[in-house]
Amino acid sequence: MRLIIDTDTAGDDAFSILLALKMPGVTLEAVTICNGNVDFEQQIENALYTLEIAGHAGQVPVHPGCPLPLLRKPVDATEFFGMDGMSDANFPKSAQRPDARHAVDAIIDLVMANPGEIDIVAQAPLTNIATAYAKEPRIAKAVRNLWIMGGTDNAIGNTTPASEFNFYVDPEAAKMVINAGFNVTLSTWTLTMKSGILPAAALRRIETMDTPLARFFMRVSQAPFNRTRIRYGSPLSTHPDSLTCACAMDETLILESADCLVDVETGSELTRAYSSVCVPLGAEEAQADKLWPAAKPNCRVIRRADTDRFAERMIAALGA
Repeated sequence: MRLIIDTDTAGDDAFSILLALKMPGVTLEAVTICNGNVDFEQQIENALYTLEIAGHAGQVPVHPGCPLPLLRKPVDATEFFGMDGMSDANFPKSAQRPDARHAVDAIIDLVMANPGEIDIVAQAPLTNIATAYAKEPRIAKAVRNLWIMGGTDNAIGNTTPASEFNFYVDPEAAKMVINAGFNVTLSTWTLTMKSGILPAAALRRIETMDTPLARFFMRVSQAPFNRTRIRYGSPLSTHPDSLTCACAMDETLILESADCLVDVETGSELTRAYSSVCVPLGAEEAQADKLWPAAKPNCRVIRRADTDRFAERMIAALGA
């Protein structure tokens, strides 16, 4: 499997990169950086440091992309991840430096040179992917699979009651990409809360492993632990990005999914970035129900994943 990870590197984004680096049979072709979680330049440094601590410094190019959303003012998540996105660990700079080629051009060039061979895990706001599509619309059919971490499945969001962070940051980009004709699998915040929280027993195993990557995991997780304790009443190890990446690399982790019609709200302040997810009506139903057209599904939505096997994947990667 050949993979691009498009990321706003902070917290779990880094663990997703680790999973891809440690998974047999997967080649991480590039990491592309998008606006999102923390300061844009810091996100670049976080990606570079993650590659270094995993023993892959200089082996995977890191391409800076769009530092701002398409139309909106930037929004960050420093209150969740810390100012540096890594629980204020203040890791040193890696010797590797970012590639001079813009992420949008890197995505287009890699995909168009290898049609049908490249999967993209989009675990950031979708600004880079939308911009790449606007510049070269053929990538929608040339990408093998586009795995999007974003939105909710008719449930409560993590940024507002109606919205998840990645879609909230750049709803126009999300709407464009969802409707562009990519072969999309959507991994939502709803899925994270159902299947992407590491069990307490898995966390205890990671704590006692005492490998460099296990120590990295625990250090980077401290701010999210503190924030989830305040928000949910107990510290949780939430993994929207690494669960998405794990499902992309091993689809047997997907226990339940549905082909759905998905769209993203861009016109309302109250429900900004709300993701409408429904199973399309059949032609006969649509004829009787004038509110909904008989449209074809545009996304496969993951409804349930194997949490225990995902945890084993994470533990294996951190022990490597």
